[in-house]
Amino acid sequence: MSGDEERAPAADTDQVFKALADRTRRYLLDLLHERNGQTLGELCDRLAMTRQSATQHLSVLEDARLVSTVRRGREKLHYLNPVPLQEIQERWIDKFERPRLRALSAVKRRAEDAMNDRPTFVYVTYIESTPDRVWHALTDPELTAAYWGHSNVSDWATGSPWEHRRTDGSGIADVVGMVVESSPPRRLVTTWAEPGEEPAGGPSRVTFDIEPYGGIVRLTVTHENLADEAEREAAAGGWAAVLSNLKSLIETGSPLPEQPWHMPAG
Repeated sequence: MSGDEERAPAADTDQVFKALADRTRRYLLDLLHERNGQTLGELCDRLAMTRQSATQHLSVLEDARLVSTVRRGREKLHYLNPVPLQEIQERWIDKFERPRLRALSAVKRRAEDAMNDRPTFVYVTYIESTPDRVWHALTDPELTAAYWGHSNVSDWATGSPWEHRRTDGSGIADVVGMVVESSPPRRLVTTWAEPGEEPAGGPSRVTFDIEPYGGIVRLTVTHENLADEAEREAAAGGWAAVLSNLKSLIETGSPLPEQPWHMPAG
């Protein structure tokens, strides 16, 4: 490895620390943590500065990879990218304070779980397959259309938008969101919301965890931050049908002969 290659990670870290050193830029990250996917105008409404100054601060955050942007029509949406902060934590904090911080984090999670009354649904299924094939089935538009009735469309990079589009040729998306984490072929995290919707408690969030074991895969789907128990029940029925169809397609080459979500309850 050359000297330049050895110095590259440090340069990236320097950019992150430089970006975080400014109070305004830290406040911008706080605003995006509060509500991701904001336009420049929306962010400026909360800042006592011109659009030009705000743009300069956002440019520094983008260069440090702390903020990513997505074009949607004429709008440019800004999203928080937590990966550089996680890298700093792993390099500068975890290795020195890992046992104590893990204990504190566990206490914090238990306290938050006790206070958070928004429901979560978890579904686990076992598929005779490989992680790569399961990942492909979850992210390929043609395959999702075959077993889900909608096409999942995205480049699946962290920070990118994704859409759950109808297969009738209309191009209409019934669900939209952002790719929060993409680690093929083991983990995919996305937000979920109706187009144009601004849920009071924020969008729901779906995590796909793909774990290999010999010749099978355990697929765990966690749908969290659901609005209420009615939405949780709807999610439970929907995921059971979709994932049964996914399992059939991967293991047999064909989805179930009838669309399971049309089967009457009871």
